[in-house]
Amino acid sequence: MDGSKYASASFSVRPAGILALLLIALAFVAAFVTPAAAKERRAEVTYSVNLNAPEVAKHARLWIPYPMSDENQEITDVVVTGNPTAWGVYEEGVFGNAALYAEWKDTMGPRTLTYSFKVLRRERVTKDIPASEHPFSKSEFRKELAPTRLADLKDPERELAEKITAGRKTNREKAFAIYDWTVENMFRDPNTKGCGLGDVDTLVRSLGGKCGDIHSVYTALARASGVPAREVWGIRIPSGKAGDMTKAQHCWVEWYSPGYGWVVVDPADVRKAILEKKITLEQAKPLREYYFGAVDESRIAIGTGRDLILNPPQSGEPLNYFMYPYAEADGKPLNEDLYGFNIGYTIRYREP
Repeated sequence: MDGSKYASASFSVRPAGILALLLIALAFVAAFVTPAAAKERRAEVTYSVNLNAPEVAKHARLWIPYPMSDENQEITDVVVTGNPTAWGVYEEGVFGNAALYAEWKDTMGPRTLTYSFKVLRRERVTKDIPASEHPFSKSEFRKELAPTRLADLKDPERELAEKITAGRKTNREKAFAIYDWTVENMFRDPNTKGCGLGDVDTLVRSLGGKCGDIHSVYTALARASGVPAREVWGIRIPSGKAGDMTKAQHCWVEWYSPGYGWVVVDPADVRKAILEKKITLEQAKPLREYYFGAVDESRIAIGTGRDLILNPPQSGEPLNYFMYPYAEADGKPLNEDLYGFNIGYTIRYREP
């Protein structure tokens, strides 16, 4: 389809240098700093869709989150089969979220699609955060400091952010204070559907939710404190060699450290461990320390951003976030809610 931007599955390897002494020096340094020390996980992931759309619909459309290769993950061996009349991979222009888009025009009978890819995912560690910071241009981070429909950055979150970060000057100090507050005051609510909607105005009072809720609060408090932050939407590779991951979506947060870059945090996984392992905050201390500046290798990043207009644009209202498939028939949303488990898809994985 015209205008599509296909996600390349290839990656390049730079040739070695020619000086033997330089190679020896680099090898010595690499023993301490190379990502080889980071943990890795490989999996083959398969989305299977039998679209639950009215048989009489003349035009059915489907968008599936499409992970891209980056410095933390390699996406290869993409295969798409099925009976759509057209399909392609597109990026929306604001946040760069990619989607596998498929449509069925005047299709009688089942509307099916299978999408599979292989992933090599690496643990991400961002621990060497400088204590001192240089000024940075907030205009360059307008998106990561902006309000959203469910987080207007006014009271009560602004008042709470000012209270939490009182006396803190640097982004690092503020981000750490907000992390401590989030871990100590929020909790995982197992009754929350999916990953939660991230309605911050409500959550700063109720304090309970899942990763989408807890990390929306963290992001909003950081932004209200002047710290650029963003949710990273993804999906978790479950433990084991193979199985179902249809409801394994997960998200985490990145905040910006001037002169260093984006730092990852995941306070929601600390609260999840406290609930599921029935441990105390003190017993969760190792996890608490780990997840400020690191995330494990069992997660696939999909995208970021809120209030999204997909590409091609959906007919329905902007998506709160794009971590689940979305579908429409004759211009009307098929998803009963954000998560769309009703539209007829499963996600499975297996380790090679």
